[in-house]
Amino acid sequence: MMFELELDMYQATAVAALVLLLGRFLVKRVEFLKRYCIPEPVAGGVVFALAHLALRQAGVVEISFDNTLQTFFMTVFFCSVGFTACFRLLKKGGIQVALFLGLAALMCVLQNALGAGIASAFGLNPLLGLATGSIPMVGGHGTAASFGPLLEEAGVTGANAVALASATFGLVTGCLIGGPIGVSRIKAGDLHSKDAIPAPLNVTVEKDDVTGTIDSRRFLDAALYLAVAIGAGTVVSAWLGTLMTFPSYIGAMVVAAVLRNVADAKEWELPMDEVRTIGDFSLSLFLGLAMMSLKLWQLADLALPMLILLLAQTILMIFFAYFLVFRVLGSNYDAAVMTSGFCGFGMGATPNAMANMQAITDKYGPAPTAYFVVPLVGSLFIDFVNALIITGFMTVLG
Repeated sequence: MMFELELDMYQATAVAALVLLLGRFLVKRVEFLKRYCIPEPVAGGVVFALAHLALRQAGVVEISFDNTLQTFFMTVFFCSVGFTACFRLLKKGGIQVALFLGLAALMCVLQNALGAGIASAFGLNPLLGLATGSIPMVGGHGTAASFGPLLEEAGVTGANAVALASATFGLVTGCLIGGPIGVSRIKAGDLHSKDAIPAPLNVTVEKDDVTGTIDSRRFLDAALYLAVAIGAGTVVSAWLGTLMTFPSYIGAMVVAAVLRNVADAKEWELPMDEVRTIGDFSLSLFLGLAMMSLKLWQLADLALPMLILLLAQTILMIFFAYFLVFRVLGSNYDAAVMTSGFCGFGMGATPNAMANMQAITDKYGPAPTAYFVVPLVGSLFIDFVNALIITGFMTVLG
């Protein structure tokens, strides 16, 4: 008889911490994980999920977790993302930022439409197709881990496992296709870098970059801002819930964005580095808890449809990036570099986009516009847009 082990929220968080430490160990020592920017919680979480699968299949133990703190950490992280939505920077970025954001939004729509269409063709719930669409691709593991449970609540068995597995697939694939597409465009057009243009690197790229010295007072201020936004956000979420189904964190994101832009307008200083640090901490534990809950055995019956869905998403990204993104962004060297970044960003995460672009610029020269536009859209705006698009699809298909 198989033993069932139930962990409360404190025990689950302790195991998540161990999973994160394991992931850190693996990323440092496995070149593949380092090269493709695999997040530490994902690396450790996959090992844990595989071990859990083996123990369950052997009839030894099945582990369940209290997800109370998983929901809490998810809300804190997305609230911190809301504080980064600075519309002054969007205006400063000009037409290239607007174009890149528009292309990213169109990609979200196409990914979801393709996923839902293929799932329906297999006789599956079209909502399952969303678990291979913009939820894991443009959204990454954070969005996958937040929307996966929502899809399961809507009756889509295995949606959480599919979303998280698809996000991991996207991280690797986005890096694999981004470089070759960018380089092929550079060689085909004999494109060159304009070295004389200084790169405006004033946008945070990696969400775990922290500058300055530690100031406990600023950390307290950051925690207070987050607490206020999350508390007020519950009221906003309740109101938005009367209109359509939104994830629970959307209210906190909206309030945080309003606070950020009011502060910018009034020239009030916000402890943004500290807000990001608290957000990063929350994201790591949120992903650790989410990956621990990954039930790989639920993927068995979905193996073939999932493989076809992910292959279709990859083909969509290749054609979209090569033929549309490059041309819309100007058909020049910076556009080629941004096209490479778009692949990493559109199937993985902003750090993957930066890794793609770094590999190209190391060889062919600087791309200042790309280094401003891609992290600006990827870190500050697309989470809002993607959440709205996903919610729209869930409302129509649900």
